[in-house]
Amino acid sequence: MRPPAMLRWPAAAAALALVFLLLIAAAPPAAAFYLPGVAPNDFQKKDPLQVKVNKLSSTKTQLPYSYYSLPFCKPDTIVDSAENLGEVLRGDRIENSPYVFEMREPKMCQIVCKATISDKQAKELKEKIEDEYRVNMILDNLPLVVPIARPDRDDVVFQGGYHVGVKGQYAGSKDEKYFIHNHLIFLVKYHKDENSDLSRIVGFEVKPFSVKHQFEEKWNDANTRLSTCHPHANKIVINSDTPQEVEAGKDIIFTYDVGFEESDIKWASRWDTYLLMTDDQIHWFSIVNSLMIVLFLSGMVAMIMLRTLYRDISRYNQLETEEEAQEETGWKLVHGDVFRPPTNSDLLCVYVGTGVQFFGMLLVTMMFAVLGFLSPSNRGGLMTAMLLIWVLMGLFAGYASSRLYKMFKGSEWKSITLKTAFLFPGIAFGIFFVLNALIWGEKSSGAVPFSTMFALVLLWFGISVPLVFVGGYLGFKKPAIEAPVKTNKIPRQIPEQAGYMNPAFTILIGGILPFGAVFIELFFILTSIWLHQFYYIFGFLFLVFIILIITCAEIAIVLCYFQLCSEDYMWWWRSYLTSGSSAIYLFLYAGFYFFTKLQITKLVSGILYFGYMLLASFSFFVLTGTIGFCACLWFTRLIYSSVKID
Repeated sequence: MRPPAMLRWPAAAAALALVFLLLIAAAPPAAAFYLPGVAPNDFQKKDPLQVKVNKLSSTKTQLPYSYYSLPFCKPDTIVDSAENLGEVLRGDRIENSPYVFEMREPKMCQIVCKATISDKQAKELKEKIEDEYRVNMILDNLPLVVPIARPDRDDVVFQGGYHVGVKGQYAGSKDEKYFIHNHLIFLVKYHKDENSDLSRIVGFEVKPFSVKHQFEEKWNDANTRLSTCHPHANKIVINSDTPQEVEAGKDIIFTYDVGFEESDIKWASRWDTYLLMTDDQIHWFSIVNSLMIVLFLSGMVAMIMLRTLYRDISRYNQLETEEEAQEETGWKLVHGDVFRPPTNSDLLCVYVGTGVQFFGMLLVTMMFAVLGFLSPSNRGGLMTAMLLIWVLMGLFAGYASSRLYKMFKGSEWKSITLKTAFLFPGIAFGIFFVLNALIWGEKSSGAVPFSTMFALVLLWFGISVPLVFVGGYLGFKKPAIEAPVKTNKIPRQIPEQAGYMNPAFTILIGGILPFGAVFIELFFILTSIWLHQFYYIFGFLFLVFIILIITCAEIAIVLCYFQLCSEDYMWWWRSYLTSGSSAIYLFLYAGFYFFTKLQITKLVSGILYFGYMLLASFSFFVLTGTIGFCACLWFTRLIYSSVKID
């Protein structure tokens, strides 16, 4: 006999996911997974090009600062660019700059300004150079990059932004000095239209130098003739042999060159430079290997489960006498207790509702990302989308929690809905508020302004909470989910369990497989967040998400089946914790990543890292726990409706 169609789902799901993996792996790389962004801008010769400045960033401190927090040259009026919610939360502060180019008009030795450095400014500059801060600029929505040649591989890699300065020593001296990059050689790459004089910008690069400029005559702002940089006198900057030291009370002259280079790169492909900053071959190979292993493990587990479970159902349905039934052991014997409501059932309902909200948010966000709507060129778009979708998914959170609550014979649906609306968002907002206060104490531009904080609270109370209540009302109006078997009035005694069925042991073991499905992709996600690189392979991320769902469901079902076979019917919370325990491994991996990959030394930066990773791990716990719980609820209802209960 063949097993019922409903029992063949894990093997079928694993097979479908495997086919999907092979199709994606065979697809052409990168280009299929993003769209370059907004409509292109066409420029004629001599059209003005406005360079914008963004935050100063450092991987050593993770604390962004405004560009004009340092004594750089300022335009007559500083104008903030309109920023979306995601950009503000990321710490982006985009402003205009005194750097103004003319399209396809090279210039050399352009003086921006002369700045006299005070004691306080010199100290701030030295601190930023010590912490390896980088200056980020934008031209036509393209971030500024520094080309770095790799002689061992005969190619060039690009790093985002240029360092504020460097530490070094004068020849014959052991004292370390700080030198500022005050001369910038910009290169704007453009793609020219064959049929007109119009051009589109496809690249924005810089080479920074430190030069102690000298001038011959009296200082006359931009008209001063520099003896260290004058193209007509054949004096051009090609090195930093005479660097500009950061000293209080001394003048620093800021200058720049700008060149233009025609490129074969088309506008639609201009982001490839930024997206291929890492060695993507290793990335793809590792992901495919990991997913293949997890898929085969899942397939094996599913096949074992199907064979064993089908044999159990067939044997139980063939029992003819009451004596035979009494001699039987296994999961059928606990049919009178398996659907008994658990302890703290209210809290379980809240967690499941929140997990459904997370699941919906991630699913919808990744679908938009795979279609290219959330490409890296859309700065802050991913975070903005996640926040808005999370708020809208409150409807499903309220619905799921109230449906489960009614199944547990609950009657106070308003109470459970209120807890669903406030428990997780309240914890998340509390952690976020404390971390934001620490950032504010460091006077960083990464601190979220009170106006934005108010907007977040408005989203929560004005949209999310009402939607949770609407969902809760709709869910409670529906008929209660009926259990396939009746629950006994007196609870059955649970026999002594074998050592390997200890709850703590099985819960910790259950989290290993779901974590194994995502840990390689997790490395790249952490790198993109904490090392300020672009993450763009949303196609593979979506695939990993599917594998995570299958793995969480299967491991929770397998361990739930073994638990019921041991005549332990208290599966509700354990099914949630089994797959949810993968969050423990995620947090431990975050600690491993911190000590092996990051160079964070400041206490505040370390607290920020572990605070945000704690929040991410808690979110992962809620998501994976809900997947495991829903799979076990479906599984138990299925098997107990498949046997004859006298």
